[in-house]
Amino acid sequence: MSSGTAATKNIDWKKTGFLFLGVALFVITYWAPAWPDAVDPMGKHFPLSIEAKGAIAVFLLAATWWVFEVVPIGVTSLAIGVLQAMFLIRPARDAFTDFMVPSVMFIFASIMIGLVFTKTGLTKRLAYKMLIIVGEKTSMIYLGCFIVTAALAHIMAHTAVAATIYPLLVSIYALYGEGDKKTKFGKGLFIGMAYVAGAGSIVTLLGAARGAVALGFYTEIMGKNITFFELTWYMFPIGWLMTFVLWGFFMVFFKPEKKTIPGLRDKARQLSADLGPLTRNEIKAAVIVGACILVMAAKQFLPALAPIDKTAIILVSTILFFATGIMDIDDLEAIPWNIILLFAGAMSIGNCLWQTGAASWMAVNWLAMFQEAHWFVFVMSIAFFVMIMTNVIMNVAAIAISLPVALVIAPYLGVAGEVILFSALVTAGMPFLLLVGAAPNAIAYDSGQFTTAEFFLYGIPASVLLMIATGFAVYMLWPLQGMPVLTGG
Repeated sequence: MSSGTAATKNIDWKKTGFLFLGVALFVITYWAPAWPDAVDPMGKHFPLSIEAKGAIAVFLLAATWWVFEVVPIGVTSLAIGVLQAMFLIRPARDAFTDFMVPSVMFIFASIMIGLVFTKTGLTKRLAYKMLIIVGEKTSMIYLGCFIVTAALAHIMAHTAVAATIYPLLVSIYALYGEGDKKTKFGKGLFIGMAYVAGAGSIVTLLGAARGAVALGFYTEIMGKNITFFELTWYMFPIGWLMTFVLWGFFMVFFKPEKKTIPGLRDKARQLSADLGPLTRNEIKAAVIVGACILVMAAKQFLPALAPIDKTAIILVSTILFFATGIMDIDDLEAIPWNIILLFAGAMSIGNCLWQTGAASWMAVNWLAMFQEAHWFVFVMSIAFFVMIMTNVIMNVAAIAISLPVALVIAPYLGVAGEVILFSALVTAGMPFLLLVGAAPNAIAYDSGQFTTAEFFLYGIPASVLLMIATGFAVYMLWPLQGMPVLTGG
């Protein structure tokens, strides 16, 4: 009797409840009667097939399990593939092939860069130099970390930025004096890095693939070209506005327990001196990573490099780390496979929603509700839809399913295509709710400073701020910069 009571006490009823909630949502959705077609303004019907309804069912289960961590997040990803195959939603080859698509391998290579920076000591060297500059105030440490993260995301993929900055933040947090304990400062430091990496990545076409793909997609539909520098002209102010808004957000919601860390600057100066001159491995690592970043950046300007996928380029760095002896086989054990599996599953459910037509069905149903609304409400509804969808599927897909419908409705409301494109790109770059929304979110989670539920809850007010900033850009900022917002003026 006593052993049975002990076993009952050991059951985590909260987790068990959410586990079965996910299963219940799947069962109810999958076996529900057929749902009505979505109809766009031109009268085109978008039916919801059994497979598409199954895709929504899998997503609801996965989202519930991810948010409440009923099992390890990587294991939830495995369930995504298994459910697709078991319930014939997609062939097993498609469901599981998505686990190793180029985007997932890009995240793997980015994490390897972070591991190399940590192993060689480059991370500590950079962390100490930053602390010498920003000083001992924790508010300035926040700001210094956020500015460096946002600036780097202008010139390199935000996934690689997060993987590079993450170990630097670990080194900085070690000097906070709280060990591995969870603190407000720790939460703010790591969640802030993830959020700001997104804000910085919208400013140029180098920060993420979504920009280049969306511009190509827009050109195909509208027959207009938007240049590299035109995108930066409109995105620079909103990207940096969000960076500083987020700094204020974290100073309110995650105000550090300590206003200052006395003696930090002197300690950082001493630790920096103790490192001595750059080692051979540090130089090799910096050269390899720097060369890869330059080649990826040059893809935008050199036609000869354009056909080469950025994943292949960044994976060259991983190969060279082992070929030059910087890393060895034991270092493979340090790779956070839980995080990589998380993104593998995210790619699988994203493609599942896209390929089955479930995502298009949702987009048409949502945007059709606003086809007779005020132009500003319509534009913001698109931005909101993309913000929600980019938390659960690929941001490029979120834009691709919403733009065609939005651009069909836009002329009836006198709305220019540019404002629709740019507002969608802003919210597509900053998924603040789910870890699967962007690789920096998942990389930050590896710190152990916060749970997925905490990330989701604090992401709600952050997303509200994002929508307010987007509304400000749409209504005031971009028109002042010369962006056509209404077709009549």
